[in-house]
Amino acid sequence: MTATHSSTPAAPPIARIGHAAPFWMSLLTVPLAVMTITQGGWWVISLPLFAWGLFTLLDALSGLNLSNEDPDTPPGLLFWYRLITLIWFPIQAALLVFALAVVPGSDHLTLFEKWAIFFGLGVVSGAVGIVYAHELMHQKNRLERWLGDLLLASVLYSHFRTEHLLVHHRYVGTVRDAVTARYNEGFHRFFPRVLREGFASALRAEARRLEKRGKSPWSLQNPFWRYAALQSAWVALALALGGVGGLILFFVCAFTAIWQLELTNYVEHYGLTRKHLGDGRYEHVKPRHSWNASHRASNWLFINLQRHSDHHYKPDRRFPLLQTYAEDEAPQLPYGYPLMTQIAMIPPLWRRVMNPRVRAWRKQFYPEIADWRPYRDGTLPPPR
Repeated sequence: MTATHSSTPAAPPIARIGHAAPFWMSLLTVPLAVMTITQGGWWVISLPLFAWGLFTLLDALSGLNLSNEDPDTPPGLLFWYRLITLIWFPIQAALLVFALAVVPGSDHLTLFEKWAIFFGLGVVSGAVGIVYAHELMHQKNRLERWLGDLLLASVLYSHFRTEHLLVHHRYVGTVRDAVTARYNEGFHRFFPRVLREGFASALRAEARRLEKRGKSPWSLQNPFWRYAALQSAWVALALALGGVGGLILFFVCAFTAIWQLELTNYVEHYGLTRKHLGDGRYEHVKPRHSWNASHRASNWLFINLQRHSDHHYKPDRRFPLLQTYAEDEAPQLPYGYPLMTQIAMIPPLWRRVMNPRVRAWRKQFYPEIADWRPYRDGTLPPPR
């Protein structure tokens, strides 16, 4: 009599830890941060070099990834991808608390080294922490949304959740979206504008949301109360651990993280506008309204945020399942975000690289529009 054996089907590649491992490269910042905090010296440049230099080099060596995972992959198979975003807040918080406890009163660090340490931590908090917060706040799970709030509070930018979910995704590519950088608008003009307009638009969005539910903007259901409480807790902690000097260094870290975020926002939609259909009506958001990058290594660091068109198509789609698009559907960046954000800091170079691409995009997708001045100048009526 022959025995029969039942075999368990092998897990698909996407369910294996090895498949997700490249997206865990952000953990390499932990030993670098510890060495930076404890040793100073040349270590203080290691975190910016990791985020900007290493991944630009890896992009050049690893090339593009044009393949797509099955977008209908069950969530249960994505455990190893979700885990890195779930554990990042305690990691980032521990590093920040350690730095606040050690650096401000340290005798082995110069004033410049102290500033550079918190600048480096801000680079990581922006390039990794806020990107992970962005992934988390788009999910329906309450734990993930809370972790996203905690990450944003640690860099004093909690209102980004409201601005992003209620304003940016609805009005991207129109004059009503502060985050959509206009054609020929340099980053140094864009940055103060988006700081000013983004906070105000987030306040208005929450007030409108509460008004529709018959509640006052002062209602405790307004998340700005939660934002204020969480951010105040971080300010108090910084002051308790590091004194006034620690508080100033904490502000350096937070400002750097915000700067990193808005550099990314600047790159994502520069010069791309939705067609105005008349009477305050605009076409629906399409893949053509986001810049994309298929560079393999920087998509590991930014957990596929560079597949930005698909994110706008399916905002709650988890990052390993985001799809890439061909150039006849969505415009492509010449380099990944690490290098593009550095280029954005030099407006003449940025215009040389990107303005011809915006003009080519206009001819490709909107040959019927002869006068782009209203789009460029922001004089079109806001969306209804």
